[in-house]
Formats: sequence, structure tokens, C-alpha cells
Amino acid sequence: MAQAKGKDISDLTVVILDRERHRQLIQECRDAGARIKLISDGDVAPAVAAAIDETGVDILWGIGGAPEGVLAAAALKCLGGDMQARLKPQNEEEYARCKAMGLSDPEQVLTLDDLVKSDDVYFAATGITDGDLLRGVRYSGRNVATTHSIALRGTTGTVRFIEATHQLDRKPHWYRPGA
Repeated sequence: MAQAKGKDISDLTVVILDRERHRQLIQECRDAGARIKLISDGDVAPAVAAAIDETGVDILWGIGGAPEGVLAAAALKCLGGDMQARLKPQNEEEYARCKAMGLSDPEQVLTLDDLVKSDDVYFAATGITDGDLLRGVRYSGRNVATTHSIALRGTTGTVRFIEATHQLDRKPHWYRPGA
């Protein structure tokens, strides 16, 4: 990875979910000399951040959820990034479900193109809390919120960062003062 990014291993930042199952992986990355950033949850954003140079994230590594993996794959397809994934069925029921979805070998390595077959894909996200990719919601003044979002388009590679100001009192269908 360091060679592909044109960096020394000591300059790589690897994001890993802080889980017991990742203890050996964390130690191996540290032993190799990479910087480690542990996260408690939210593994889609750092996967996307790894494909955007300005974020300081180089790679997301470890075991996460399948739905999150597909969301990350859609974003990476838009950004020209790459990833590999492998399902890890935890029991016979999950293994059978993988087979029913058409996976002849549920534990095979899946490429980005296996996960997202077309370039005609879109991805959008809005930050709720601060992260490497997006700022969280900011409340200012009376009944005003500012959000930071990203919108990606696969066919053109377009990346849009959107900052929006919301007049909350003009959105009565979901805003209740004092609630």
C-alpha cells in the first residue's frame, strides 16, 4: 500500500475499528511502522476518506459489516478507488444466505467490480458528527443548522462537497422546539 501511494510505511495512516477481533492486525500494522487510527464505529466514512488525498486517511482495514462494505464500494467506484472484501459468514444460516444470493464460494475475495457492477452509481452522505471526511451538524443562532455533505457520481467522477444552511423553524414537519 505504501508503494502504491508513494509513501514510506511510517507515513501511512491505517484506520481500524477498535474491536478485540482486530488486536493482531493492529499490532502487525504498528510493527510494520504504520500509524494507526482506531475508530469505535462508522467505517463507511474512513473507507471513502482513504480515496481522497486531503483527509489524511490512507487505508481502512479490518472486519466490518456487509452493508457498510457495499456502501463504501459504491463511493470508491465513484472516486476511482479500489477495495477488496470477503464475507465472513458466522454460522450456517448466514452461509446459506450467501449461497442463496448467488455466491458459489461465500468466502471468496470480492473485488470492487464484484461489489458494484456498473459505473452508473451515485453516493451521498451527510455528516452527523465530525469525522475525517465530513464535518458534523453545527447549530448556530436561533433555529439554524449547518450541514456538510458529499455527493459522488460514478460515470463522471464528479465529487461535490455541499454546505447547507437549514432554517429549522421553516421545517415544521420534523422540527419541534424544545423536543
